[in-house]
Amino acid sequence: MDNARAPVSVIVLAGGRGKRLGGDKATVEIAAGETLLRRSVTLVEPLSDDIIVVRRPEQRLEAPGARVITDRAPFEGPLAGILAGLEAAREEWALVVACDMPFLSIPLLRYLLTLRPGYDVVVPQLEVGMEPLHALYHRRAAPAVRAALERGERRLISFYRALRVRTVTVDELAPYDRDGRTFFNINTPEDLEQARAWLRGAKASP
Repeated sequence: MDNARAPVSVIVLAGGRGKRLGGDKATVEIAAGETLLRRSVTLVEPLSDDIIVVRRPEQRLEAPGARVITDRAPFEGPLAGILAGLEAAREEWALVVACDMPFLSIPLLRYLLTLRPGYDVVVPQLEVGMEPLHALYHRRAAPAVRAALERGERRLISFYRALRVRTVTVDELAPYDRDGRTFFNINTPEDLEQARAWLRGAKASP
């Protein structure tokens, strides 16, 4: 393993249906020949030798450099994806990210890794709330995720109350997110065009 890599698995959730984008988010192209899923896997490759892509059962995805698994039946949605990923992870800790966040910051993710001791979850606390799909989870969290799903919970932080959670404040995040793009996610055609414009080095028109 590269010495720059931490003992962490990376779980990329790729099951988003992308209804407003006209197709599965994972297969949407953000640049010529580069899908959102391919970009996500490429961005996290410096962090881990154990990258896991979680898809819906009916999806057909290829992710060179990653293991592809399916949601944990009979559940579905992001919580089921987190559970499947945690149960498949080779390392005790796993970073969970969504494939629709094309500006992940390796320095920021490495900073989050330094905050793990004494906790089960490390999660950014933005002004709009927590960002559970850009967070670290210990495998100890898996039973709490399963219990939440069995209760019919779908809220992504519904299982946090059973765990030791380290929130990371906006002030802590700021040095690693100076352009404000790290937590940008793509839900609409307008979001996609903005991301493409940033990648081209130009600002999208209002």
